[in-house]
Amino acid sequence: MAKQFTDDNIREIIAAGGPVVVDFWAPWCGPCLRLGPAIEELAEEYAGRVEIGKYNVDDETDLASEFRVMSIPTLLFFKNGEMQRDLRTAGLLPKAEVAARIDALLAR
Repeated sequence: MAKQFTDDNIREIIAAGGPVVVDFWAPWCGPCLRLGPAIEELAEEYAGRVEIGKYNVDDETDLASEFRVMSIPTLLFFKNGEMQRDLRTAGLLPKAEVAARIDALLAR
């Protein structure tokens, strides 16, 4: 199951240095809702190797502002406490594409 990331916990999770995938979403966003099941499946498939979670932009704002998330869904990928800019995505992607980006994150 994907974690629920909040302004209270996300910085600590990123600072730990392990691979992290943040799904910026909102409950009213159709593409976000379509991506949601894939994120849940990937969280289970990569459990113990990658922290995968959802960040609700309606309830939380700090991280979205800091990384200039202007559209959702947006996925940000972190490793060693740093955002991996070349992996960032915006818009609905197939599960296989998200998995490929997670694999690329793990390979670094």
